[in-house]
Amino acid sequence: MTTATVVGSGPNGLAAAVVLARAGVDVTVLEGAPEIGGGTRTVEAIVPGLLHDHCSAVHPMAVGSPLLTGLELHRYGLRWRLPEIDCVHPLDDGTAGVLYRSVTETAAHLGPDERRWRTLFEAPVRGYDALSEDILGPLLRLPAHPLRLARFGAPTPLPALALARVFRTPQARALWLGVAAHAFRPLHEPFSSAIGLGILTAGHRHGWAVAEGGSRAITHALAALLRDLGGKVETGVWVRSASRIPPSDVVLWDLAPTALAQILGDRLPPRVRRAYERFRHGPAAHKVDFAVEDGVPWRAEAARRSGTVHLGGPPAEIATAERAVHAGHLPERPFVLVGQQYLADPSRSVGDVHPVWAYAHVPHGYDGDITQAVVAQIERFAPGFRERIVGAAPHPPAAFAADNPNFVGGDILTGAKDVRQMLLGPGAVTHPYDTGVPGHFICSAATPPGPGAHGMCGAHAAARALKHLTSRKKDLLQKHVGERRWGEAAGA
Repeated sequence: MTTATVVGSGPNGLAAAVVLARAGVDVTVLEGAPEIGGGTRTVEAIVPGLLHDHCSAVHPMAVGSPLLTGLELHRYGLRWRLPEIDCVHPLDDGTAGVLYRSVTETAAHLGPDERRWRTLFEAPVRGYDALSEDILGPLLRLPAHPLRLARFGAPTPLPALALARVFRTPQARALWLGVAAHAFRPLHEPFSSAIGLGILTAGHRHGWAVAEGGSRAITHALAALLRDLGGKVETGVWVRSASRIPPSDVVLWDLAPTALAQILGDRLPPRVRRAYERFRHGPAAHKVDFAVEDGVPWRAEAARRSGTVHLGGPPAEIATAERAVHAGHLPERPFVLVGQQYLADPSRSVGDVHPVWAYAHVPHGYDGDITQAVVAQIERFAPGFRERIVGAAPHPPAAFAADNPNFVGGDILTGAKDVRQMLLGPGAVTHPYDTGVPGHFICSAATPPGPGAHGMCGAHAAARALKHLTSRKKDLLQKHVGERRWGEAAGA
């Protein structure tokens, strides 16, 4: 029977394993940590029963993932839950940019920018389910829907700050730039609009969903499906050398390219090894989990009903903070993302105490504790927040890196999302999932389409692995037929 080993049990590793297992491959997943999930784990960090997502928390790209939707993971306990409002970006005057699932409703609340928001998003959102086939895969390939992709892609090369000038109101500009800042890139750079446009288009189509019971439900469902397909998952198995891999027809690596360069070493073609070793990592996340009695007392009423709140202040402040972080400096007021997943999924709370998930953008490898800066930024838009804190658990960049080796220096995106790495992936090869070593493929978020719990990096890498297996079988068959014919001719 054809065999495969997948190293890493994040959503991409498990997605790759499921795709292979469905094709009849005997799959074993090896995970170094004591539990599966990578960035999708969920923990009780402060109060027993109070559920905090470890890293990945809100999933606009996963809820409509072509892979996940086709796997019927609800049969394994995955249920998506949507907040009343997807995202809010409050300003100091008490107003806010408010993102609803509906393009029409969002635009209607943006006043003079109503027509502009609708022009930017209505058509791509209508065609998103077809468009996702192209945008959730390698960009340098012949698209399945070229006209739709061209319409969506036209604004993506723009710097996010340039696209912000389309809008007249500070609320619309701040709302847009807060989403664009998810890329951890300076907002004046070309293509800094790309990730924000993708998130907003996906979110307007399917919503900024959370998984009921925590993000762990995504990978637990994938693992349960894998087991039903005959696959296995082994935890506590660290793979630090290729010799640790059991005999396998293909190996898929849900690892950062730098780690893979160390493991495969000279087996990699020199150009690929150099590319992996030079792979660039971006700024870091400094996370703080809070247990908060009665929730956050936001000044902007819409924020009290929103699953996600972006705290960056006015547009100029967001841009200044992201530029500083990229240059290696901690801004006085860092950009902070706040998750209130319990509003969509009350099962995460314990009575009147609610889990509040927050992280700030900080320089790569930052080694300080900015808990108080995060508290101050929340307090700025929610006076009285400090008095409601029951407990707090900081999680600095070093802790992210220790928990998950893919998060080098606290880079939770598994690589800087600059133009080169977004377009080409991690290596100097034709296909971003190929390593140049026959039978070995990389499937981490360092490959297109990048970070998120959508599993599409793993799905595309698995498709490459299956193509390799098919090609190898044809070669073996042709060799066997050729040898038999030669033997018959010699016997004659």
